[in-house]
Amino acid sequence: MHETRTKKEKVLMLIKIVFPILVTQVAMYLVTFFDIYMTSRYGTEDLAGVSIGSSFWVPVYIGLAGILMSITPIVAQLMGAKKKEQVKQAVQQGIYLAVLLAAIVFTFFYFGLDSLLALMNLEPEVADVASRYIFAMSVGLVPLFVYMTLRSYIDALGATRVTMVISLLSAPINIFFNYLLIFGNFGFPELGGAGAGLASAITYWLILAIATWIIQTRNPFTSYRIFRNWPKLSLSRWIEISRIGVPIGISIFVETSIFSAVTFLLAVYGTVTIAAHQIALNFTSLLYMLPLSISMGATILVGYEVGAKRFHDARQYSWLSVGTAIVFSFLSACVLFFMRAEIATLYSSDPVVIKMAIQFLLFAALFQLSDAIQAPVQGALRGYKDVNITFVMALISYWVIGLPSGYVFANFTDFGPFGYWIGLIVGLTAGAITLSVRLLIIQKKIASQFVS
Repeated sequence: MHETRTKKEKVLMLIKIVFPILVTQVAMYLVTFFDIYMTSRYGTEDLAGVSIGSSFWVPVYIGLAGILMSITPIVAQLMGAKKKEQVKQAVQQGIYLAVLLAAIVFTFFYFGLDSLLALMNLEPEVADVASRYIFAMSVGLVPLFVYMTLRSYIDALGATRVTMVISLLSAPINIFFNYLLIFGNFGFPELGGAGAGLASAITYWLILAIATWIIQTRNPFTSYRIFRNWPKLSLSRWIEISRIGVPIGISIFVETSIFSAVTFLLAVYGTVTIAAHQIALNFTSLLYMLPLSISMGATILVGYEVGAKRFHDARQYSWLSVGTAIVFSFLSACVLFFMRAEIATLYSSDPVVIKMAIQFLLFAALFQLSDAIQAPVQGALRGYKDVNITFVMALISYWVIGLPSGYVFANFTDFGPFGYWIGLIVGLTAGAITLSVRLLIIQKKIASQFVS
């Protein structure tokens, strides 16, 4: 990365940073996407089971992996401040923390998963698929968390094209193993939905191996010697990572878990409703990779400029990111609105599931704008290392405003299960407004200090 002086240079830099991140995010998400899609072609019960399983898996691992995302602003600010010698220790301590977090998640699933599933009164076949899917995925926890740390380090150096290449390899690897393990091709066991989980775990181990090899053998990474001279555990480094990362992780958790909470609440409506909801959520999540990628780019660029004390440039990158996401949100909404029937048909041949999925996709189109605003605003705030108030705002928006609104619409109006998606729209809109106000306050505060 380098200093930019004009808006044109900033736009080009934003594209340079964000495009590889987008390809990376899409490729990483395609692992889950094809788990859902290929399982949907196997059977409705397996689709519902993987849907429930991923609703447990995704918010837990994303929330804890979000802690490791703090490596990005930490390293970005160290680079901006010309403190390259401190980068290695930050990344190594992040790897230690990644292994610990993986162990915590595995322990949680091992001892608590069956009890949680029993509380949901699922059909026995669905509960069995969900349990086996999650335990299969858990085999890949350590490589997934360590890769998240390494990826944050690579991205913070501005080498986002490297993670793009690594992640591009993940999708075909995952599809290949899904083909073998879900359907039992070429003599492999036919595992159904559980096969999708095992295929993902194998994929995570392979991409970690690829990332490690690149960091060991390619510039500019070799000069940092990340995998040499491992230090002792540093409590002060863990505190620094956690101080920034825990609010980031919790913010991501409260945002992603609200979708999981909706999935659990929809379980009372039956397998068809769960399957239709998952179809809409799966495709919408794919479209969300664009504002999420812009958000991650904003964290890198804003963090770099803040580290260099170029606060005016940091402000420009913040709102340039938001504006870009808004433009693309209209395209996403159009895709969901005008192609909702075609999208539903991609996933299922069951006419009842298709009909309901089409209705869910209509509501999904409505929250594209709110999603496009809140994501890059959160990314910019992380670049400023402003994460505590952001977490509180996200918690209130999604869980205090959004989910209760959904419950009211679902249970006290004629919207039924679709009422929960109206609640999602309300929560995301509240988040977009409050987080934008927070960003304005932070920028105004910094500007006043800089002038004085």
